[in-house]
Amino acid sequence: MRVDILEPPPAIEPNPDGALSPEPASHRDFRRDEYWRRIPAYRGVEALEFHTHTFQARHTVTNVRQLAETLRGLAPDSFFEDVLRGLKNAPMALRISPYLLGLIDWENPHEDPIRTQFLPLASEQVPNHPELRLDSLHEQKDSPVPGLTHRYPDKALFLPLDSCPVYCRFCTRSYAIGGDTDIVNKVKLSARLQRWEDAFAYIASSPELEDVVISGGDTYNLKAEQIRMIGERLLGMPNIRRLRYATKGLAVLPQKILTDSAWVDALTRVVEMGRRLHKDVVVHTHFNHPNEITGVTQEAMDRLTERGITVRCQTVLQSGVNDDPATMQRLVRRLSYINIHPYYVYFHDMVPGVEDLRTSLRAGLNIEKHVRGHTAGFNTPSFVVDTMGGGGKRDAHSYEYYNRETGIAVFTSPSVKPGASFLYFDPLRSLREDQRERWQDAGERRRMIDEALGMAGLLSRS
Repeated sequence: MRVDILEPPPAIEPNPDGALSPEPASHRDFRRDEYWRRIPAYRGVEALEFHTHTFQARHTVTNVRQLAETLRGLAPDSFFEDVLRGLKNAPMALRISPYLLGLIDWENPHEDPIRTQFLPLASEQVPNHPELRLDSLHEQKDSPVPGLTHRYPDKALFLPLDSCPVYCRFCTRSYAIGGDTDIVNKVKLSARLQRWEDAFAYIASSPELEDVVISGGDTYNLKAEQIRMIGERLLGMPNIRRLRYATKGLAVLPQKILTDSAWVDALTRVVEMGRRLHKDVVVHTHFNHPNEITGVTQEAMDRLTERGITVRCQTVLQSGVNDDPATMQRLVRRLSYINIHPYYVYFHDMVPGVEDLRTSLRAGLNIEKHVRGHTAGFNTPSFVVDTMGGGGKRDAHSYEYYNRETGIAVFTSPSVKPGASFLYFDPLRSLREDQRERWQDAGERRRMIDEALGMAGLLSRS
């Protein structure tokens, strides 16, 4: 039998859409320079002081006047005026750490992916989608007691507090987190023991529950004794097998892991208790761009890794931040390199005041194609839509029907809410002008939605 020896294929060049990275090892390079010294207010701050959680907390910026005083001419007056006007149409108050301010490229702040996430600019904002609803995920509707959402059969979301070390302008829980803004009067979920006891009582009396996500707000803002008490109470319940502490802290204030020993020790004790009980305790965090990961992040993760603490990441797909294949590939590889497991990439929830950040389903599916196969499968995130109306997370590919012209996708969630349909809407700016015009008419909107629901029903029965 003859065997032909084939010549090896030619090297693959990067695609025009940036799918292949020209620097395959760039994800291993972490910033370790004194980048914060470019900020006038931090110019004289030594590394040992800057990289403490106490410095970060004391100098967190919470209003535009303070922002201008911190930057001292690093940005023009027009920029601060733009932020001030942007906050008037924002669901979240301003709260940003010195660490994040230091990482922003102040020579080009309008294009910077970190600035985009935390400092709203009125000049970038676009009208909300006509179908937007506050608390679009129906977390309150699926809440048997205040601050506890029970949607999935075996999992509950526990919100012990309503504050965070920083405020992301795109927060899906903007109905409750942080102080009131010009456009949102918040539901109050303050850290009160009696409210926690009501949640504990419900969890203990629900034998089907096995998995509790402890979120908020942000568990970074819980005291060390609260971290330990909540963990021990939940692990002590026979039905509970898994706990997840949710925090964005590693991305916005990694210094806490390095200098707040009491907090890290409390988390470690809960993880060790879980291990003794043969139960699973992990941390879920949230990075959106490779620039958020620095040498300090790596050092913080080294400390958690040494203590046997598993960390997973949930990313949000955002226009102008990570909505291109090369950026998402690099983020996934960089997370994996420091032992953070990429878990989910969420399509952006419908949140008031941040329509400029949302992407189309089509764009996200294209990015997912390029991420899958770029690294090991266990380090490849699932791209999911957390459906409006409380259908829960659905694989982005699992839609029943998707009309790319009208931007309407229909999902079902038979294990969560059988028989119901759930919608995702592409941002109007991603549609043709004639389709955008249709969305301005209430009758046309209803017809487009009914048509999509009808098509989904036909396809599901075929």
